[in-house]
Amino acid sequence: MKITCQQSFEKLIYLITFLLILFPSGCSRKQLTNNNTLIIAIESNPTNLDPRFSMDAVSSKITRLIFNGLLRRNENMELISDLAERWEMQNDVTYMFYIEKGIKFHDGIELTSKDVKYTYESMLDPAAKSPKRGGYDRIKEIKIPDDYTVIFILKEPFAPFLDNMTLGIIPEHIAKEGGSDFSGHPVGTGPFIFKEWTQDERVILSANSNHFEGSPKINGVIYKIIPDETIRVLELEKGDVQLFMNPITPDILPRFEKNPELKVIKKTGTNYSYIGFNLNDPILKNLKVRQAIAYAIDRDGICKYILKGLAKKTDGILTQYNWAYEPDLKNYDYNPELSKKLLDEAGYLVSKEKGMRFKLTFKTSQNELRKRIAEVFQEQLRKIGIEMEIRTYEWGTFFSDIKSGNFQAFSLTWVGISDPDIFHYMFHSSSFPPDGANRVRYSNPEIDNLLEQGRVTLQQEKRKEIYSKIQKTISDELPYINLWHSVNVAVMKKNIEGFVLYPDEDMVSLKDVNIKLQ
Repeated sequence: MKITCQQSFEKLIYLITFLLILFPSGCSRKQLTNNNTLIIAIESNPTNLDPRFSMDAVSSKITRLIFNGLLRRNENMELISDLAERWEMQNDVTYMFYIEKGIKFHDGIELTSKDVKYTYESMLDPAAKSPKRGGYDRIKEIKIPDDYTVIFILKEPFAPFLDNMTLGIIPEHIAKEGGSDFSGHPVGTGPFIFKEWTQDERVILSANSNHFEGSPKINGVIYKIIPDETIRVLELEKGDVQLFMNPITPDILPRFEKNPELKVIKKTGTNYSYIGFNLNDPILKNLKVRQAIAYAIDRDGICKYILKGLAKKTDGILTQYNWAYEPDLKNYDYNPELSKKLLDEAGYLVSKEKGMRFKLTFKTSQNELRKRIAEVFQEQLRKIGIEMEIRTYEWGTFFSDIKSGNFQAFSLTWVGISDPDIFHYMFHSSSFPPDGANRVRYSNPEIDNLLEQGRVTLQQEKRKEIYSKIQKTISDELPYINLWHSVNVAVMKKNIEGFVLYPDEDMVSLKDVNIKLQ
């Protein structure tokens, strides 16, 4: 499509006018503060601002400000009302949602049940190729008896269904005509309105004064795209950026904490790191060997000295925020003498020639922090007589090897765990890749049966009993070594008030943020 000089000139005038409104006369730091605009540094471009397609962390953070779902999660990870003022189950497969009246999209058109139906049906259309489609394939039919009622009918009972009702709702009248271009000009009902997205530079949002929960306290948000962490740090210290959050290299954190012009807030997140074993491996299929390795890893020391408090040791996959959290799990606290005893019992004695019991290959990515942690694992295993060879690969090759079972041991992180049904994806014998993420090839008929029960049991207390049994068995059989949950961290100028960290890194609290005049 040709763009004429006249069109280019008109676009330039529009942009200049908008920027003059947002940053009057020169954009000094004081003027930005007076203009009540918050500048946030992010490490990369969003990939897609259409909630039906956005998968990466940066895109998700931004789309949650532009869109609302039927439901959302609060800072304790509990499902609460968003667009839906209430919801109910008619039977095991029928869910009714009642939308609050008078909610308007950013173009002033009222949101109705038709938009909800369109959002889900367009995402489920195979031709759309949404990466989220698999999470919703149990939807059989969507009915809209009136403008404010939506009925979802499932093919079969599915307990985690409500967990999927946080998807941002899009306007049918715009998305249907805009097609794939909707991501570049997203329109939602959220507390902030999309204004501009310049690749490798910035994303600009302005406050939605007509938001159904009230207008944000700030006038706008600018996401500055700064891939280099050193530059992000300098920009924050100079005041050209007022806030940034994960990822932050642990070694930089003390520098922020000593700066009187900054404040640091932390909260345990839902991201879970672990060591996975190939359970088909002749050495690692021995439970005592896996236990010995678990007792040899000093998780407390790594969390304190390497991760600088940006991780919290865990004995399980779920955090305390999760309703299915089981606190009474077997712990594998650092005990190298017990490790040696277990290896002796397993028949792996120290060789008089090499001084080692056996050799183990450990795969990881080329991320510098992951390599550093792998070297700590290597030294700790050496002390109990295991020679560990570290092999690092670029991400694509590394992940391909893990999915194909081409490894002995590896370390990865699960991101944003909410419903415990994720265990089906991790540990059910039908979930070996490519059909799931049971990369360790764990197989236990009793666990398979419990996982299937967990999916169709709708009463939460009964589900909790089921997942308690699952967590205890997994802890005992040790297909994973539980390492830690990440600690989310945000660093900001002292005059930023009201920002709340969410376990899943949601930034929806920006609508309540205030920039105090200095």
